[in-house]
Amino acid sequence: MPLAEIVARLGGRLEGDPSVIVSQVSALASARAGQIAFLSNPRYRRQLCSTGASAVIVPPRFAGDTALPRIIHDNAYAYYARVVALLNPPKTRPPGIHPSAVVHGAVPETARIGENVVIGEHAVIGEHVTLYPGCVIGEGVSIGDDSVLYPNVVVYHDCVIGRRAVVQAGAVIGGDGFGFAPEDGRWVKIPQIGRVVIGDDVEIGANTSIDRGALGDTVIGDGVKLDNQIQIAHNVVVGEHAAMAGCVGIAGSARIGRRCTIGGAGMIIGHLELADDVHVSAGTMVTKSLRRPGQYTSIFPLEAH
Repeated sequence: MPLAEIVARLGGRLEGDPSVIVSQVSALASARAGQIAFLSNPRYRRQLCSTGASAVIVPPRFAGDTALPRIIHDNAYAYYARVVALLNPPKTRPPGIHPSAVVHGAVPETARIGENVVIGEHAVIGEHVTLYPGCVIGEGVSIGDDSVLYPNVVVYHDCVIGRRAVVQAGAVIGGDGFGFAPEDGRWVKIPQIGRVVIGDDVEIGANTSIDRGALGDTVIGDGVKLDNQIQIAHNVVVGEHAAMAGCVGIAGSARIGRRCTIGGAGMIIGHLELADDVHVSAGTMVTKSLRRPGQYTSIFPLEAH
């Protein structure tokens, strides 16, 4: 795609030859002719002089550091993400239902239902939904338009997934929360009768588990991004556009504010509340509610960073 077309589609300011064609995105150090690279971290500024790329994406303050054709944008990292998506459209399955799938009820003609998928009774599947092989969709589940569930995702009964969701392989949505009442040295199981309700534009990583609510619902807000192997317990509420790295654990009934971030292996004790725009460093144990936005780091004691 010529640089002129990329800028016409994505915006930004182009300096240099608009007819230069790029076919892929690469890092500055490894880029070759025909590829476009990007600079967002000043630590790699020197690589602008030696890169083999045919063009670069840079923020305005580095635009004068190279003679290569360059697209200038205030957020070079986000622009790079959009260029990657533009040059690498996702592969899709053809619409239709594979003969090995077991489907109870109607599915739109635009849906893509793979091998050995099971869709329970009264489930509602939106337009252009893709279910890769081995997915199991329980009774009464609702999945919004344009969502993609990769192989072996399990969605338990009555859970809701919004539009444009991406759920990676092996994720489990709506399994029982860890609810048991002690009695005479034994445990009595508490039936988990809530749901999981997931908003629009949510991404859920491989082997992540989101438990259904004990009474009310576990809620994941619009735009939330969850990495692999995350555990979200029953009745947790995660605010819009929060993001969590791998192996985070959130105990029951915690409330996570909007735009919060939690680094890898961060642990949130149950029944706590994190305000909007709280950022928890990797490996941090949160044992108290955090009422103010900011960065928090450490284990014992947790303290402002």
